[in-house]
Amino acid sequence: MTQAILDDHLLRDLLADQVGEELGEILSEHEPATTNLYYVRLCRSVAAARGGRLTDSWPMERRRSLGRVLVELPQMVEIVPLRSLGYSMAELADRYGVSTLGAEAVASAQHLAAPLCVWGGDDGPRIRAAAGGTGTDYRTVAR
Repeated sequence: MTQAILDDHLLRDLLADQVGEELGEILSEHEPATTNLYYVRLCRSVAAARGGRLTDSWPMERRRSLGRVLVELPQMVEIVPLRSLGYSMAELADRYGVSTLGAEAVASAQHLAAPLCVWGGDDGPRIRAAAGGTGTDYRTVAR
């Protein structure tokens, strides 16, 4: 089975057992993967006293529960090591003007020959353009 890169919102939904219909369809055909920076951004949101943007409305105990899952990230979720992506990320950032996070997302999808799946509320035009320019399958997912 091939993999799909999940952004931090979709990773949160997967790990919190809140998989919606669209994400469920993707996961029925792909194993989950994410990026180092999406993983760190989700960890920061869970660890923040206020919860951050990803978990700001969650009660403390729910964030702690997700934090325990993040510390022991299931083996089924692959994270491509930065050493395999660094140069590609630099080229993508230079060519498409994407952030480091965006460059890692596209480079990871390319590395795994995987679709890049992002929550529709975080659909970024630069990441979308970089994905399109490299022929990377880019998908927005509703909740």
